Amino acid sequence: MADTVTNDPDVLSSKPTVVEATVHAPIGDPAPIGLAGFAMTTMVLSLANAHVIGTSAVNAVLPLALFYGGLAQLLAGMWEVRNRNTFGALAFTSYGAFWLSFYFLIKYWTVGLSAGATNDAVGFFLLFWGVFTFYMFIASMGTNVAVMLVFLSLTVTFFLLAAGTLGGQSGGYFQVYEAGGYAGIVTAAVAWDTTFAGVTNATWKRTVLPVVPLNPGADKGAHGLLVRRPNGRAAAA
Repeated sequence: MADTVTNDPDVLSSKPTVVEATVHAPIGDPAPIGLAGFAMTTMVLSLANAHVIGTSAVNAVLPLALFYGGLAQLLAGMWEVRNRNTFGALAFTSYGAFWLSFYFLIKYWTVGLSAGATNDAVGFFLLFWGVFTFYMFIASMGTNVAVMLVFLSLTVTFFLLAAGTLGGQSGGYFQVYEAGGYAGIVTAAVAWDTTFAGVTNATWKRTVLPVVPLNPGADKGAHGLLVRRPNGRAAAA
């Protein structure tokens, strides 16, 4: 039987066009990419900050900060915009920009500065990133336990590193800074675990490694960071 043709504007407006369906269709999940870049770069720098490896390891951090922690995360953030995921877009774009700015801060801006001026510049840089990370931690409570733990540990990392740096890393502030390095190691490990869950669950197309959703009303997707309404449209986390 032939389909009934109607000119009723209410009926017509309720049906998505082919163009709309194509524009709003989600692309591949960019979260594991962004988290992997963040985790590896954070791990190498944190091992140096905790003095587990030599501080000369910063030479290895800078290329990672520029390309994997920086550029790859920035691209993941843009893809999250395409997926209409506000939380993922803000997180990956911001921390991609963090690593890019860190690269230029260490490579160029602090060169030639006194030790005190360098500590002030880097310390306040870390402090305000800690503030940003804290409110992202609050927002992450609408995602899942894995992502929330990443932001919780990262908040602690930033504030410890900021305090130790502003204190000149001397006396008790040396231990504070070193504690920030160990907190960063924990942060990187949790982020790696989360991206491992993301790529594994997506590849196996089932939950192999649970991330424990905190928002029962949303479809978390394979990796647990992409928050979606039940009808499939992305929602702000």
